Amino acid sequence: MTAVSPARTRRTSLLLVTDLAYEARGRRYCDEDIFLASRLRETFDVALCHPRDAAALLKRFDLALVRNSGPVLHYQEAYDTFRARAAEAGTVVYNPLGGRGDMAGKEYLVELSRAGLPVIPTVDRAAELATLPGAPGYVVKPKLGADSVGLRFVTAEEARTALEEAAEGSLLVQPRVDFRHEVSFYFVDHDFQYALYAPDPERRWVLEPYAASAEDLAFARRFVNWNALGHGIQRVDACRTAEGGLLLVELEDLNPYLSLDRVAEDVREAFVARLTESLTSLTG
Repeated sequence: MTAVSPARTRRTSLLLVTDLAYEARGRRYCDEDIFLASRLRETFDVALCHPRDAAALLKRFDLALVRNSGPVLHYQEAYDTFRARAAEAGTVVYNPLGGRGDMAGKEYLVELSRAGLPVIPTVDRAAELATLPGAPGYVVKPKLGADSVGLRFVTAEEARTALEEAAEGSLLVQPRVDFRHEVSFYFVDHDFQYALYAPDPERRWVLEPYAASAEDLAFARRFVNWNALGHGIQRVDACRTAEGGLLLVELEDLNPYLSLDRVAEDVREAFVARLTESLTSLTG
């Protein structure tokens, strides 16, 4: 009599949204997502797709994980459709689509600056330029930009002209801050995972492990808590000023690059385990 094998328990299906062909300065996004897919496949049935295909495929999967999918402005219509279909179908999206950071554009930098939080001073109106600290130069960037798309270094007069000529509220202006280095703090849900920094400000993506102090983590958690996402991956980017304090540069809550190739193996494994645990908790 031939033995009958027990039926295979159905595993959670996961759609990993990524652009493997996206070229980023100083980084290889594709390597990171190929690695993550290989590890998540141990727990989930995983398929990778380009962000332009995500809306059409969404209903076939239990869970969608948005990873290194590139700047949304490159496929805005497809992204809007993806969001709408996820809401209609009730599909779990990771990160959740209600993020208040870069997921919603960079308006939050103006909001946090006006509230007096430790961020690089930011305005979006010509009338507010006088509230910025004096600086030898300024940065102009679109609120819906990402990955330095549309970023320009300008004089004070050029900053005023840019704000006056642009659609109202579409641009941000910040002073060019003299800083020692940039540092990023990486979280899964509200749990700190690791920190990396760029010792040389001219080589932003040459990152090294950073030993975060209790004060550093309190700074980073302030913004993670402000965002109020119930779960997900967040990266808090900051700069260390010449005076030694930290200022927020960006709160990346849509598809933060993780620089997993820059951390030790045990840190990388701990991150994958924590991410797997978080994803599993959402699907029972």
